[in-house]
Amino acid sequence: MFLEVLKDSLVDAFLDGVKMLPILYIIYFLMEALERKGPSFSKLFLDKSEFGPLIGAIVGVIPQCGLATACASLYSKRKLTLGTLFAIFLSSSDEMLPMLISNGAPILVILKILVIKVLVSIITGYAIDFVMLFRKKKVHNVGHDCESCKKEETNIFIETLIHAVEILIYVIVFSFAMNIIVSLVGQQRISALLNSIPVLGEITASLVGLIPNCASSIIITKLFLGSFIGFGPLFSGLLSNAGVGTLVLFKTNPNKIENLKILLWLFLIGVCWGVILSLVM
Repeated sequence: MFLEVLKDSLVDAFLDGVKMLPILYIIYFLMEALERKGPSFSKLFLDKSEFGPLIGAIVGVIPQCGLATACASLYSKRKLTLGTLFAIFLSSSDEMLPMLISNGAPILVILKILVIKVLVSIITGYAIDFVMLFRKKKVHNVGHDCESCKKEETNIFIETLIHAVEILIYVIVFSFAMNIIVSLVGQQRISALLNSIPVLGEITASLVGLIPNCASSIIITKLFLGSFIGFGPLFSGLLSNAGVGTLVLFKTNPNKIENLKILLWLFLIGVCWGVILSLVM
C-alpha cells in the first residue's frame, strides 16, 4: 500500500514537473536574453514598476505554475518590484481554473472569481509598491546584475536549460514529498478541518493555501464546489496559494528573513481579503 502511494506520488510529481518545463524554459530564455542586452534593455522592459502589478495580476491568473516560479527567481535578482511579485503570487492559483471548468461550474461564477482575483492582486500590488518605496532599490540592483551578466560567455540555450532543469528538479522533489503527505492524510480530513472551524475558516484556508503544491488549490477548489466552504475561505486559500513560487523564492533569494516576511504577508493578505469578501458576497 505504502509502496503504491510512493509510486503514484512520484509519477504525479514527475508528470506535473515535466509539464512546467516548456514554460520555464521560455521564461528563463527571455530573462537571460534581456539580461545579456545590458542595463538599458533590461530597464526598458523590466523596470516598469508602474505597470508591474497590473501586468503581473493579469498574466498571473493564467493557470500554470511556471510563471510564479520564474518570477520568484526574477524578484531574487531584483528584476521585479515587491508589489509585482505579490500581484503575481496572489493572482496565481495553479489548478483552480481547470478544476472549475472540468467540474461544470457556472461561467458567471468562474468569471467572478477571476475578476475578483485580478482586482485584489492589482490593488494589493500597487499598495505594497507604494508603501515599500521599492523603485530606487530595484533600479540600482538591475544595473548591477546586468553588468555581471555581460561577462557570461556560455551558450544562452544551454545556460537556460541548466537553469530551468535545476528549478524543475527542486520542484519535483518537493512535490513528491507533498503528494505523499496529501495521500496519507487524505482530502476528507483536510475538508473536516476546514469545516470544523467556521469562524476561523479564512485562517485555515489561507494556511492550506500556503502549501507549495498544486494539491492545495485542488483541495480548496473542490471544497468550494462541494459547498463545504464559501467565497471567503475560497479566496483566502487561493490568494495565499502561490504554488511552488514561494518554494523557489526560498531557494533563489538568499535573504531568508525577507522570504519569511513575504510568506507571512501572503497568509495575512489572504485572510484579510477573505474576511472582507465573505462580508460583501
